[in-house]
Amino acid sequence: MIDPVLLRTDPDLLRRAMQRRAVDVDVDALIELDRRRREVRTRAEQLRAEQKQRGAAIAKLQGDEKQAAIADTKRLAEEYQALVEEADRLDEAFMAAWVELPNLPDDTAPDGTTEDDAVEVKRWGSQTTFGFDPLDHKQLGEGLDIIDTERAAKVSGSRFGYVKGQGVLLELGLVRWAMDTVQSHGFVPMIPPVLVRERALFGTGFFPADREQVYAIEQDDLYLVGTSEVPLAAYHDEEILDELPLRYAGFSTCFRREAGTYGKDTAGIFRVHQFDKVEMFSFVEPEASKEEHERILAIEEHFAQQLELPYRVVNVAAGDLGASAAKKYDIEAWFPSMGRYREITSCSNTTDYQARRLRIRYRSESGNRLVHTLNGTAIAVGRTILAILENHQQADGSVVVPEAIRPYVGFDVIGP
Repeated sequence: MIDPVLLRTDPDLLRRAMQRRAVDVDVDALIELDRRRREVRTRAEQLRAEQKQRGAAIAKLQGDEKQAAIADTKRLAEEYQALVEEADRLDEAFMAAWVELPNLPDDTAPDGTTEDDAVEVKRWGSQTTFGFDPLDHKQLGEGLDIIDTERAAKVSGSRFGYVKGQGVLLELGLVRWAMDTVQSHGFVPMIPPVLVRERALFGTGFFPADREQVYAIEQDDLYLVGTSEVPLAAYHDEEILDELPLRYAGFSTCFRREAGTYGKDTAGIFRVHQFDKVEMFSFVEPEASKEEHERILAIEEHFAQQLELPYRVVNVAAGDLGASAAKKYDIEAWFPSMGRYREITSCSNTTDYQARRLRIRYRSESGNRLVHTLNGTAIAVGRTILAILENHQQADGSVVVPEAIRPYVGFDVIGP
């Protein structure tokens, strides 16, 4: 959540930020609502003070004068209660509108509203070419008998898949390798819950903006997370931290409804409702968040390079950022079958947006301050496997396992 003080100190900055975000908001109406709620609350406090003052004087009065003072005090109490109720209503109306606003975009996030407006930062590796007709990841997965989407559709519907045989060992190897790597960078391994309360999703900025993407377990008032960013951020909900930075790496299954993606990436398991992921999450001092963002990006690049996947890094456009992100980098691996780069990991600096919602602070010499939070994908297992299949396939339909993960996987080649 943005600091409401900004509305009073620099409304023009807020206007420009929301324009870059392509968010239509009536800033003047918010200013008036904020002014009105504070005005009513102040008047209520004044009446309360006057009521107490007059009430204290009643004991010294007698007769009709005392009765009149009692009646007057009662009237003040009623007026005070009415003003408090109005102030509460105005507060609720203001916050309902205010929490809808996304984070302020960083000045270095490019303008634009779509993924095509992202700005390429760098490339690594050459786009993979073959001396034979390459297969796509769906054909490779089926041919190697490591991915079965047809039976998954029978059991669960579209956008699901069974991972089988060597595919399972490849996934488990990737996860353990990722955990060992991020642990060497100071991230504490965690397996968080994947069912969370509404506050965790509100606190991380997924609610209200992305509610349609989240699976709800209505009977229990719980929600399936789309990323372990949610439980990792909420781990320190309403806490005051004594030491920073704190870094966690969560492994979890993730669930996404993929609303609004009808007809997109329907073949194979590129865009699915259920997938596994290792997610990095950092709590840092505000002055350190930009450096931490670059640090997380460097770790993500290390993974792609070790897996020998050609990739590019893009700086995501302001209007295409998630609600909580001020700046976001995507790493897009080359997919030969598509003839294009596709996202396999991302990392975001959410500044104090999540911390303000979750009331996560740290002790400093100048008092308690809001932390900054950042998140980044170490390994999105499904898409990483697909990128490995496509880029390391051989003419006979087998796939060479990247050397870096062979000790974790236990074999050098997927296939006979």
